[in-house]
Amino acid sequence: MNEDAFWALIEELSSRPGTRDERLEWLEGELLRRPAEESVAFQVRLEKACEAADTRALWRAADRIEGGRCTDDGFHYFTLWLVGQGRKVYEAVLADPDALADLPEVRALAGRHRDDWDDDEWPEWEELDYVAQDAYDELTGQEDDDGEEFLDAVEEAEEAEEAEDEEGEEREEDEERGASGPEGWTLPRLTALFPPGASGS
Repeated sequence: MNEDAFWALIEELSSRPGTRDERLEWLEGELLRRPAEESVAFQVRLEKACEAADTRALWRAADRIEGGRCTDDGFHYFTLWLVGQGRKVYEAVLADPDALADLPEVRALAGRHRDDWDDDEWPEWEELDYVAQDAYDELTGQEDDDGEEFLDAVEEAEEAEEAEDEEGEEREEDEERGASGPEGWTLPRLTALFPPGASGS
């Protein structure tokens, strides 16, 4: 599964109707129709996309939305949610984290106490991280190994990919730019939507 094929699945996932659980069921069904290696490749692409989004500027944006309560785990779930919004949104937000203020899903949360946010509204999507493993385990009959074979296969695939290119160094440079960019630190539009000290902060 190349990058375009990965994002094609994500685009379909993001545009489907229904709850998050229903959309994840669709995604698992799509992976179950493919060789087990495709589930591994999907997870590799997902993890790379989340790594690229792991910048201080984007963490600050997530923390602003969540009222200063974004944990390390919560931020990882936030990057999964961001990937799940589709490639266009993902790339726009990586370029300028304050672009989150343009998303209807984010704007719908503004002015509301966080205790009133439904589970499907939270800008976090932990469950997206488990779909490929569930599909792989079912395809290979490894449901009882706690995902060890899947995780080993993902690690091997990542190592093979890193040996073929130098994207790791390029990603570090991108992260440094994202960490120091003024838009990432000031976040004027997000701060207007989620001002410090507002209800739920």
